[in-house]
Amino acid sequence: MPRVVLFGECMLELQGQAFGPMQQGFGGDTLNTAVYLARCAAGKLQVGYATALGDDGLSSGLLTRWQAEALDTSLVQRLPGRMPGLYLIEVDAHGERSFSYWRDHSAAKAYFDAPETPLEQAADQIDALYLSGISLAILPTKGRERLLALMARLRARGATVVFDNNYRPRLWASRAEAHAWFDRAYALASIALVTADDEQALRGLPTLEAAVEAASALPCPEVAIKRGRDSTLVRIASGVQEIATEPVEKVVDTTAAGDSFAAGYLAVRLQGGSVESAATQGNRLAARVIQYRGALIPLDAMADLLL
Repeated sequence: MPRVVLFGECMLELQGQAFGPMQQGFGGDTLNTAVYLARCAAGKLQVGYATALGDDGLSSGLLTRWQAEALDTSLVQRLPGRMPGLYLIEVDAHGERSFSYWRDHSAAKAYFDAPETPLEQAADQIDALYLSGISLAILPTKGRERLLALMARLRARGATVVFDNNYRPRLWASRAEAHAWFDRAYALASIALVTADDEQALRGLPTLEAAVEAASALPCPEVAIKRGRDSTLVRIASGVQEIATEPVEKVVDTTAAGDSFAAGYLAVRLQGGSVESAATQGNRLAARVIQYRGALIPLDAMADLLL
């Protein structure tokens, strides 16, 4: 089976209202994508997650839960004295989210502190690598450089390298800094998954249409552009294809909408499916996910979407 590895950060998740009832879970953009990808392509892709955790009980609990989702955790580092980050999601009446984070000392930030990481050691056995703008943002400069070097190494030998733009301004010192790192990542990616309004914010563009135009001009051979409820655009060498999204009557929680799209898209593309089939699967899965609370919906709620 093709081996796919996703790199990033998973945090403990609290859902609810401040000073009110809360439900505990876990999530993070790349981890969400990893779980949905493993579910969609069960038995057809080997999906692994690379990150760092602490040596505490909560970290052990995360590992157990990831393994229960059939994720390969052999590339996870356990760092003594560190812990996972934590975030609180509050959702308004329209399903839109606001986040509060406690992640300054998250173990994932220190993944590349070691002279050589499990991810780098396994590079020759990886068929596809996925990372996001958040994966870059959480790392110090030296870690970012090593992650980009790994992207270049994989791309040079013909592996698939996927970059999801996920731009979170609060994680960057400035928009200019983020812009520079994103441009370097785009230049190394074979597939870019672009949320149009994130790209608009990153580049300081006046309209969403300008962001779509900028994304269409990226150097990646394949670019999928997500535009919320509007149709998804996929630009490949032969031109641009437009794929309709799935209508949703009631949006409950938009958490992991983009993450699940990425999983559905890659589940098809990494098995040789067309970009039209991939975007259709991504849109169907994202439409299902936003009808439930939390980053990861129950498996039986998406049983009809497994490939």
